Amino acid sequence: MPPVAGALRWAQELRARIQVPFDHFRHIPHLCLDSAEGRRVVEKYEEMIQLLDRYQEKLYADWSQTVSEKSQYNLTQPLIRRDPETKLITVNFDPQLVSVLRELSYLSGSRLGAIPPTAAEIYSSKESYRQLAANLELMVNRYNKVLKTVLEVEYPLIQEQLWDINLKLKKAEETLNWKMEGELALGGNMADLADMRHELMGRVQAVMAACCDYRSAFDHYSYLYGEDRKEFFRQFLLYGHILTAAEIEAHAENGVPESPPTLQQFREQIDSYEKIYEEVNRIEPISIFQSWMKVDARPFKASLLNVIKRWSLVFKQHLMDHVMHSLSDLDEFIKTADKGLSKKVEKGDYDGLVEIMGHLLAVKERHSVTDAMFEPLKQTVELLKTYEQELPEEVYKQLEELPEKWNNIKKLAIAVKQHVAPLQANEMTVVRKSCAAFDVEQHRFRERFRKEAPFRFDTKKPYQLLDTKHIEIKQMESAMTSIYESAGLFEVIVPDYKQLKQCRKELCLLKELWDMISLVGTCLDDWQTTKWADINVENMDLECKKFAREIRNLDKEVRAWDAFTGLDSKVKNMLTALKAVAELQNPAIRERHWNQLMQVTGVRFVMDSDTTLADLLKLNLHNFEDEVRGIVDKAVREMSMEKVLKELKMSWSTMEFQYEPHPRTNIPLLKSDEELIETLEDNQVQLQNLMTSKCIAFFLEEVSIWQRKLSTTDSVISLWFEVQRTWSHLESIFIGSEDIRAQLPKDSKRFEGIDVDFKELAYETQKTPNVVEATNKPGLSQQLEDIQSRLSLCEKALAEYLDMKRLAFPRFYFVSSADLLAILSNGTNPQLVQRHLSKLFDSLARMKFQLDSEQKPTKVGLGMYSREEEYVSFSEPCDCSGQVEVWLSHVLDSMRATVRDEMTEAVMAYEEKPREQWLFDYPAQVALCCTQIWWTTEVGIAFARVEEGYEKAMKEYHKKQVTQLNTLVTMLIGQLSKGDRQKIMTICTIDVHARDVVAKMIAQKVDKAQAFIWLSQLRHRWSDEERHCFANICDAQFLYSYEYLGNTPRLVITPLTDRCYITLTQSLHLTMSGAPAGPAGTGKTETTKDLGRALGIMVYVFNCSEQMDYKSCGNIYKGLSQTGAWGCFDEFNRISVEVLSVVAVQVKSVQDAIREKKKSFNFLGEDINLVPSVGIFITMNPGYAGRTELPENLKALSRPCAMVVPDFELICEIMLVAEGFIEARVLARKFITLYQLCKELLSKQDHYDWGLRAIKSVLVVAGSLKRDDPERPEDQVLMRSLRDFNIPKIVTDDVPVFMGLIGDLFPALDVPRKRDLNFESFVRQAVLDLRLQAEDNFVLKVVQLEELLTVRHSVCVVGNAGTGKSQVMRSLNRTYQIMKRRPVWTDLNPKAVTNDELFGIINPATREWKDGLFSSIMRELANITHDGPKWMVLDGDIDPMWIESLNTVMDDNKVLTLASNERIPLNPTMRLVFEISHLRTATPATVSRAGESWPELRTGICREPRRISCH
Repeated sequence: MPPVAGALRWAQELRARIQVPFDHFRHIPHLCLDSAEGRRVVEKYEEMIQLLDRYQEKLYADWSQTVSEKSQYNLTQPLIRRDPETKLITVNFDPQLVSVLRELSYLSGSRLGAIPPTAAEIYSSKESYRQLAANLELMVNRYNKVLKTVLEVEYPLIQEQLWDINLKLKKAEETLNWKMEGELALGGNMADLADMRHELMGRVQAVMAACCDYRSAFDHYSYLYGEDRKEFFRQFLLYGHILTAAEIEAHAENGVPESPPTLQQFREQIDSYEKIYEEVNRIEPISIFQSWMKVDARPFKASLLNVIKRWSLVFKQHLMDHVMHSLSDLDEFIKTADKGLSKKVEKGDYDGLVEIMGHLLAVKERHSVTDAMFEPLKQTVELLKTYEQELPEEVYKQLEELPEKWNNIKKLAIAVKQHVAPLQANEMTVVRKSCAAFDVEQHRFRERFRKEAPFRFDTKKPYQLLDTKHIEIKQMESAMTSIYESAGLFEVIVPDYKQLKQCRKELCLLKELWDMISLVGTCLDDWQTTKWADINVENMDLECKKFAREIRNLDKEVRAWDAFTGLDSKVKNMLTALKAVAELQNPAIRERHWNQLMQVTGVRFVMDSDTTLADLLKLNLHNFEDEVRGIVDKAVREMSMEKVLKELKMSWSTMEFQYEPHPRTNIPLLKSDEELIETLEDNQVQLQNLMTSKCIAFFLEEVSIWQRKLSTTDSVISLWFEVQRTWSHLESIFIGSEDIRAQLPKDSKRFEGIDVDFKELAYETQKTPNVVEATNKPGLSQQLEDIQSRLSLCEKALAEYLDMKRLAFPRFYFVSSADLLAILSNGTNPQLVQRHLSKLFDSLARMKFQLDSEQKPTKVGLGMYSREEEYVSFSEPCDCSGQVEVWLSHVLDSMRATVRDEMTEAVMAYEEKPREQWLFDYPAQVALCCTQIWWTTEVGIAFARVEEGYEKAMKEYHKKQVTQLNTLVTMLIGQLSKGDRQKIMTICTIDVHARDVVAKMIAQKVDKAQAFIWLSQLRHRWSDEERHCFANICDAQFLYSYEYLGNTPRLVITPLTDRCYITLTQSLHLTMSGAPAGPAGTGKTETTKDLGRALGIMVYVFNCSEQMDYKSCGNIYKGLSQTGAWGCFDEFNRISVEVLSVVAVQVKSVQDAIREKKKSFNFLGEDINLVPSVGIFITMNPGYAGRTELPENLKALSRPCAMVVPDFELICEIMLVAEGFIEARVLARKFITLYQLCKELLSKQDHYDWGLRAIKSVLVVAGSLKRDDPERPEDQVLMRSLRDFNIPKIVTDDVPVFMGLIGDLFPALDVPRKRDLNFESFVRQAVLDLRLQAEDNFVLKVVQLEELLTVRHSVCVVGNAGTGKSQVMRSLNRTYQIMKRRPVWTDLNPKAVTNDELFGIINPATREWKDGLFSSIMRELANITHDGPKWMVLDGDIDPMWIESLNTVMDDNKVLTLASNERIPLNPTMRLVFEISHLRTATPATVSRAGESWPELRTGICREPRRISCH
């Protein structure tokens, strides 16, 4: 940046760095800037800002004052400046002007002040200045280049032009300045010069291109001077042509077969060169291009002609040399033969005869070749003549004379042969005799050779013997050669003399073999002196293997010889010995092992640093290979044992107990150390393995000692933790709770003694930190066992105490022992107990207490709050002092009395004001029940009026019902609190059914109250005399139980619900159990619960599992019998059949007591009170995994009720009404039609569910969307919810079908998806934080999962590996973190543990409850108080054996029921998330309860998640 603009920018950035953080400070609420220190900070801040502002203003003002004057001066300067010495010119545009232009480009947008006019004017003309300066720069460069490059001799040529240019330039140097307009004329001249130069360069390039083309025309002659002439001619003589690459490759193995050229081929080659010569000779010697470029080709042409002549001459010269050499060779041969054959041979002249025979043989060999050579030679001579190649005169003479001479020699040879024939015959006889004699001699030599040659390995001085035999064989071979020569001359057939040749061959093989023996022997002898410490077995072994390979490569004949066998054995023995030596080099070998080795081999030696390899080889280790291996193996095992024991000592010498202080007493308690336990278990297994080893003898005693120590340590640690856990559990009860101490004085005293002993033991153990030392103290195990036995007595007393409390307040049967102890421990403090109230009552979650003068809560209860935060004041203050079971009974009585009193008042006040106003005056339960009471009353009045003759009475009442219902629906569309909305929705649900019942009676023209259609309805009535509410159905009557139910929703009542109500109430009326059975999602459990709500009775739902035994079931029946509550046993047939047989007896004893109207009865050996309203219901899913058939004695006690698929359309219509939809009936029909078509037309996916639970979820979404956007048409709202809620779970192939169905049912509707752009921005940020790509589809999946989690508390994220399931969940979790919602995530693999480890189990012998992994996690999450999302992620395959135990968690009960009778609620902020690959093994019960998200594979982006489906 330029100086001024740069300085201003620096000041602005510095100001921003100070100002932005200070602005943030101002928005921090708790940061007080009004303090003394705060005011000082503000003053310093303002002072600094002012300094920076003044600095900027001064800098800008200084620049503004000087810029105009300097710029005006520089603009008046001449355009060009000339150097007086060099005469070169430069453009005179001052740098200050450039600086002004740059400053203005940065300052033009600033707010510092007005730009000076002169500067602004310059800036406005910046483009013209730039063009002018650029043109001048080009002109100056061209002018200076001419001056610099022109030579002195060239200067006169351009002198006139330069004078003309200088005259024009003078004006620019003196008068023209930057303010003047117009162009320099000089620029035009320079442009002309440039055009001329451009044209000239074009011509030059064109000529160069033409010359290049001319040169290229000769490229096809390049082989003449580029190729190797000698190599070409060599290949021509061998093959008749030049070999191609294909030929060479085709004959790569055997070589190209030779094919010498014919005379015709020579002719063709020479002719081709003659033709090229003529062609080149016709080339023009001189060529001219574009009239000014001349190319002289004469030197090239002469050289090329010369090269062509050389190629032609090579072939001609070869032919000439061939002719002359052939003729001269023949002439010489004829002379020699003629001279030799002319000699006379006498009888007995052996040498003369041999010479004659030699000449005859030579003539015979040349006969055929020479006869055929004359004609080709003549043709060759004729050919050479055609090329004007003259041969010497002598050649022509020889060509004439030699045929005649050759004929004469042949005749002479015939004559001589006849003359010497008798002599030849005599000599042949002599030669045959010599052959026979030599054959006998060679056989004798062969036998002698076999005996005397060094074939044995123990031969002394083998090389002397080999030399002797070599001389003998050489002499024999010399004689054999002479015989062969004679036999050849006299044409005698000679034997092969194989024996001598075999001797020569064997001699060579022996030499090779003994060389190898010598080499091996020398090497092995050298090794034997190697010291033990220096023996490199690896190198020796490699060398020996190399010897062995070379020995194997020897000729096969030598393998039968003793020398070979000895050598082979020697090397093999050495290899074996080296293996043994290598084994013995093992560091595990100790002195005792050397002694064992000497004992085995029978050789004694001293093993020290001077021991050599020779000493070891004396042991003949190759004969004791197995023994050596056994000793070494034993040594290695002993060494590993030694190492294990050494590590064991080292490990346990440093292993110390970790302690943590007890929260209340600070006693040092042993901390669970997984590393310690794991090490202990591993070491015990190691010691056990050592004891089973065959090599244990040397370490037996040491291993036994360690085994005893660690066994003691293991048992003591297990016992200690057991005692410590029990002590910690009981300490807070017997020491920390005064109530229990007072109730159990004897056991408290016993525990005090245990407490003293345990503390003393804990402090004593802390003094010995080492684990082994501390646990192996004498008597420690006995002390712990004694404490444990005394603790078990305390536990037993405590259990009896708890049973006593349960009898006093039977609802304690439905809480776990741990919760009951917590209640009893804080029994005198109601504020601490009230967090457990939700486990004891249906909807009473907490209480409001009266405050004293210090605004502290007293023990007087004023009212109760439901789970939904509905508040109801007690009719009378409730005293919560005294024993906990006493004041809880007071609370129970106050609760029932309050509900009854509210109901009394509400019934009386019903007609005093319009119903839509009346219902706000009372709790939801009371308003609903009184509405039902008045419905029964008003229908009764209508029947009475009909009987009196007023026929339209029922129709008029029906109109009143419709008006009342429409009024409530209108209210739902308006603004209501959450509680009021739920209250009105529930009343609407019941009102619709009441309306439909009346409409049905009108349609069937019912006119009597005794008609079954009316009697079969559940009718509530109020008895003024008894001030009680009764419920009648058919011939059964039930007293309303007044359990406070809060503000909860009620089921839609369908014909199926009516039938179920009749069956269940009749079973109670007949003192039997009810047993609804049917497929998943048909409402078995919910109908039972709803009937209970209708009768104001507490309903406990138990999720039955294999962990439940007859005692845990018995405890439940005890509690139900004494409280009069109902128990709904979900999935009852999951309990094992052995337990069910006992359960049948228990149920029968309860039913018998009710029939006999007993106040108390004997149950499991003890007398308990009986409240006759008790009801036992069982629900079953038929034919699933893990189900058993009910025993016959149990079936007989239950009245079955078949639950089939309910009337979806009716349910949908009523729920739409309850959600505030006016066009409910039309929309319900469309809704159900869509789901029916989806079930039929879409693919059969395991995770698809089109049942009741799925319908309900969509309706909840639709209601939420309608309230958020009340102006939008209802069909658009429903279409949006159907589309957006279902799309996430639909696989890609089904999406077009689904969208087509939506389009058919809701034609011409295209409602945009409801989006929360703010939330999506958080999601994108979260995705980027996790280093993923924020691709739209992925963000949509995260949003869909969030939407699903809003309406479903159990969600399955389904998809194959790599489809992005985990990443979608992590992204949503990260989004919550960014939004400061404090998410909690715990995950586990349910398939990694057993069901008992997952959900806990009761020890059948001790009745001790062992908590499960899932139950402990859920309890911890339930105890977290903040309202952030809490996820339990179950990452593992769905298996009915464990997931069915979660049915009550996943459905609307939202509670985990354990075999210990503990009930852990799923709070509104908790979610159950299953991360799975498929739902093939899931039952319909599971699929219908969970929402699914389906991530499916997509391609295109790295790490892009594939499609996920969420239900």
